Amino acid sequence: MPRSRPPRLHRETTRHGKTVWYVRVGHGPRVRLLVAPGEPGFDQAYQAAINGEVAAHPQSKTSAGTLEWLVARYRETSAWTELSLATRRQREAIFRQILATAGREPIARITRKAVVAGRDRRRDTPAQARHYLDAMRGLFRWAVDADLCKDDPTADVRPPKAKRSDGFPVWEPEDVAKFESRWPIGTRARLAFDLLRYTGLRRGDAARLGKQHVRDGVIRIKTSKTGQLVTITMLPALAETLAAGPVGDLAFIVGDRGRPLTKESFGNEFREWCAAAGVTKSAHGLRKLAATIMAENGATVPELESVFGWSGGRMASHYTRSADRERLGRTGSVKLARTETTRSDDEGEIRRIDADSK
Repeated sequence: MPRSRPPRLHRETTRHGKTVWYVRVGHGPRVRLLVAPGEPGFDQAYQAAINGEVAAHPQSKTSAGTLEWLVARYRETSAWTELSLATRRQREAIFRQILATAGREPIARITRKAVVAGRDRRRDTPAQARHYLDAMRGLFRWAVDADLCKDDPTADVRPPKAKRSDGFPVWEPEDVAKFESRWPIGTRARLAFDLLRYTGLRRGDAARLGKQHVRDGVIRIKTSKTGQLVTITMLPALAETLAAGPVGDLAFIVGDRGRPLTKESFGNEFREWCAAAGVTKSAHGLRKLAATIMAENGATVPELESVFGWSGGRMASHYTRSADRERLGRTGSVKLARTETTRSDDEGEIRRIDADSK
């Protein structure tokens, strides 16, 4: 039997005989998909359009050779579709800002000076400035490879210096106690908390995790951000919480109506649950807590990477080094007392020798 068409997916044939696919929810805007059913990346693109995570691409005419035209061509390539959904969504927001003011500009007028000016306009938020530069760099590197422009105006533009920060604070034992006291097992808040705490998943992956990802007591899921497959043993404490529910079918974490939550919706709800418990920490802070506990219990770099989906050793080494420094600090500081005793003995011996010489 032929595979049934997903709901809200529509097919049209242009006057040039080209088949195009659209998603339209209710009376909302039509969102054109850049990949057809059956092609790699279709399921992700379709789900993103259903969830409103991508902007509609109106069929307005754009002048060839403009920045708007270049971005439209970029969206049609594998260089774009191979990016994670989170990255594409982030860059879509940046492109909307840029095209609103410079979309009609010829590509040749997008110079290094213009890119630097865009970066500097965002200097008060270094993270946004870096995202802006990453988006423009991805666009123009592709454009140069595709022979659509001669030079990459982002080639030697340096990203802004990041503000020194420890990032999201790690949950402390008193934070965990407050949350567990306010939200007992059997509540949606506690289920989400324990799922984050005992898996170390990012909030977006935690929101996607469901029964289909668990087999023989082992959780296996590909992370949205890096595409890495992570493998996590289902701990008894998490199994107990999941058994108490409430859980959904395709996703353990669901909303009041039993439907899966988007990453953003889940983040907003979790923030509200934390506030109700008197805790000013985040979902990502629980991921850091999980990594810290593993490292302090002697987890190796490969073990941390297998659980958290990291690669290259940098992030995992950060946690193992911190744990090693903690252990070495505790054991090494004991030697301060030994040094003090030895020094006193030496000084006493010196005083005795001086007395005998007199």
